[in-house]
Amino acid sequence: MHLEQLRDYCLSKAATTEGLPFGPDTLVFKAAGKMFAVTGLDEDDLRVNLKCDPEYAIQLRERHEEVKPGWHMNKKHWNTVYIEDGDLSDDFIKELIDHSYDLIIKSLTKKKRAEFGL
Repeated sequence: MHLEQLRDYCLSKAATTEGLPFGPDTLVFKAAGKMFAVTGLDEDDLRVNLKCDPEYAIQLRERHEEVKPGWHMNKKHWNTVYIEDGDLSDDFIKELIDHSYDLIIKSLTKKKRAEFGL
């Protein structure tokens, strides 16, 4: 998976926006205003920070060398997934993005979900 594929997949999610709130080198994807994916634009190797259920995060880190505790994030709730030069399939990376997105959507109030048509 390349940056454009990652970007396109994240933006295909309902109520998703992208922005650069941390500066011109960090692309952030938000669902209904809450972050679910963060990636650097100036990195040599593509990686993405994704929100994750804490127990699942531990399992992923134990099973996959490419999954590390979230860089510059709450390491209990975020993973950094190294995409380029890794053995993770595009489908698996999409599953991890879906998991992150779903956690955000589930955390929204019914009113907020309705506001965004979710």
